[in-house]
Amino acid sequence: MPNARIYQRPKNAMQSGKYRTDRWVLEFEPAEAKRPDPLTGWAGSGDTRDQVRLGFPTSEAAIAYAEREGLAFTVIPAPERKLKLQAYADNFR
Repeated sequence: MPNARIYQRPKNAMQSGKYRTDRWVLEFEPAEAKRPDPLTGWAGSGDTRDQVRLGFPTSEAAIAYAEREGLAFTVIPAPERKLKLQAYADNFR
């Protein structure tokens, strides 16, 4: 039985926007370690579930899908978002 992780997408650290951070993602934990390909040197494995990433509008929808499909899952709670208020003038103090 494959293990799955359900988590909320974090905010992109390189941008100020919060696009798609309200979505929840279900992805499978790797079943085997990646190893370098002898010809190209690229990392890979025979585990095709690593390529599957499903998006859901709510955590309840992701949990319902995992239970319906008989998947063992772990819900990773969303990190608490802190709003840091500062003015431009604070850079010069």
